[in-house]
Amino acid sequence: MPSKFYHVPNLHLHPQSTLFPTNIVRAHCCSYMPVKGGHAAPQVRAPPFIATMAFLNKPLFLLFLVLSSTHFVACLELADSEILVKFKGSLSNSSALDNWSEKTNPCTGDVSNWNGVICIKGFVRGLQLERMGLTGKIDVETLTGMSDLRTLSFMNNDLDGPMPELKKLRSLKVVSLSNNHFSGEIPTDAFKGMSKLKQLALSENEFTGAIPSSLATLPKLLELRLEGNKFTGNLPNFSISTFASFNVSNNELEGPIPATLSMMDSSSFFGNKDLCGQPLSQCNTNNASAAIATNFDRSTSKSISSTTSTSTYTSTYTSTSNSNSSGQSSSKKVSLASIIVVGIVMAVALAAIFAAAFILLKRRKQTSESIEAPPQSSIRKKTGFGGEDQIPQGSQSEQSAATGGKKAETTKLSFLRNDRERFDLSDLLKASAEVMGSGCFGSSYKAALSNGPVMVVKRFKQMNNVGKEEFHEHMRRLGRLRHPNLLPLVAFYYRKEEKLLITDYVDNGSLSIRLHGHQALGQPSMDWATRLKTVKGVANGLSYLYKELPSIITAHGHLKSSNILLNQSNEPLLTDYALVPVINQENAHELMVAYKSPEYLQLGRITKKTDVWSLGILILELLTGKFPPNILPPGKATEEEDLTSWAKAITEDQWQNQVIDKEISETKDSEGEMLKLLRIGISCCEGDVEKRLDLKEAVERINELKEKDTDENF
Repeated sequence: MPSKFYHVPNLHLHPQSTLFPTNIVRAHCCSYMPVKGGHAAPQVRAPPFIATMAFLNKPLFLLFLVLSSTHFVACLELADSEILVKFKGSLSNSSALDNWSEKTNPCTGDVSNWNGVICIKGFVRGLQLERMGLTGKIDVETLTGMSDLRTLSFMNNDLDGPMPELKKLRSLKVVSLSNNHFSGEIPTDAFKGMSKLKQLALSENEFTGAIPSSLATLPKLLELRLEGNKFTGNLPNFSISTFASFNVSNNELEGPIPATLSMMDSSSFFGNKDLCGQPLSQCNTNNASAAIATNFDRSTSKSISSTTSTSTYTSTYTSTSNSNSSGQSSSKKVSLASIIVVGIVMAVALAAIFAAAFILLKRRKQTSESIEAPPQSSIRKKTGFGGEDQIPQGSQSEQSAATGGKKAETTKLSFLRNDRERFDLSDLLKASAEVMGSGCFGSSYKAALSNGPVMVVKRFKQMNNVGKEEFHEHMRRLGRLRHPNLLPLVAFYYRKEEKLLITDYVDNGSLSIRLHGHQALGQPSMDWATRLKTVKGVANGLSYLYKELPSIITAHGHLKSSNILLNQSNEPLLTDYALVPVINQENAHELMVAYKSPEYLQLGRITKKTDVWSLGILILELLTGKFPPNILPPGKATEEEDLTSWAKAITEDQWQNQVIDKEISETKDSEGEMLKLLRIGISCCEGDVEKRLDLKEAVERINELKEKDTDENF
């Protein structure tokens, strides 16, 4: 590309002269130069008298030179469009970026003219180049020319190489490189100085070595996703204990979990067999000591190792010599002791065998009683699953199929998670089944497998219009979702007439039961802090769904309190999400919450803001403690006024006394935040879709809320 700079002419200035030709000021490089982009200096033509003044007043002349040099440097800076085009050149298979051209501006206000570019007020603030099949390496050096860059997301591409030197981009707030092929060790100081970084996702790559300790020094880090790599060693001592999202599962980490992370969900650490401590099992003292020792300086470790080896050799040699000298005299005693020990072991083993046989016989008897088969349904003929109330035991033909017969393939579960213990349909058939309830789509069963895990099996009869390949692809898509506020889909079973979806069992129950049935269960009511935590978790989970499933109009579609589970930390887990594409449409319109929305009732359509309406209804339910009558299925609906209309009919100065649940209304120093959340909920329930909050704004406003009116934002 030819240079855009003109050559500056050689000028011979004569101090004695008082008048100079006007072309003297053309020595300023930008005066006649065509310059593009937001970084270019404005074109300025200096008046002729400046040259004269320069020699009459030397201080003014020096000032003129400084200003000129400043403009010259500005001219040397590349425009955003030029930087991005150069950056595109470092990538391969970049056909998705064909509209990146210097002939057009990347941004027009907040609107992006280029694929994957995030624009705010005419400036490029981020690159969201996801699922574009990009290959090659990220050219960080080129991007250093963009000081306004705040977001970099290259998720789900085929990029490779070592970790990019992101610390050169110190203004970044969000970085996501998940699901690529980056590899190698990440330098300890890789994130040094990135004090603005809030979100970092490096999951599902091939990184090795220790997790860089510089991550533990980032003051604003709220989300850290490192799962699915090959990280080794100990977890750094993070000073932050309030992560919105944290996951290091499926690595090769070891040693004790830092106390600041002990309140995280245990699933955040699964797949690291040598990790220990809360929320996992207690650490063995020896293992903990060994783990601490690995943090010593290498030279110190080598010194200790050398010393230990020498002392071990010496003690072993001495011990061997002593034993040889006294071996003959004690051989008879040793033989007698061995006989006694063997006898005791055999006695214990026989007792254990008899006890195990007794327990197995008793369990088999109980199992056969608990899963007695009612009349066969269509799915029992192939899977052994019974009627609406029980999971019956399979027949002989089914059992033979599970052990290698011709029908073996038809009873095989399709697993979506690699961090769960594998089992098959035959294991579920043998499990003791407990009916958990019958929801809109069918029954749910709690199945306690003989090898330990407890799973939930949901039966769906309203998915028989979707083809096998389409169903499998959609399930695989859901199986790739990873978020602390989503209940993961573990496995599924496909049959034309019925489908089975299998998830983990969460023993804390649903939000609906906790909110409306706590008195019957003898449990305390939910306090304000727990309700606020629940709303934030639901909002963040919903936001994640829309980010990962952009092609689905309503990424959840069935958001309600009974489809939100609470784990041991009272963290909400969304269930039954993203099923609109596979549910029979006639059933979806009749049963799903999205189809109770004002836009569907008035216009017969759902929109991207339909889930926002569902979120608003949930907020009102949490704040008022009342069940929303307008989301009940047909046959159960009441004439009771919906929560939105009821709340709007009461003046705001009476909300605290008449609208807010009495169980939380008297919480000190929180009234203001409660009322803020109530206003957000009502704005989310706006009947006019155009006036309703969009999801991004709703989530931002919810996350700004505090537990106390006097708290400061983090």
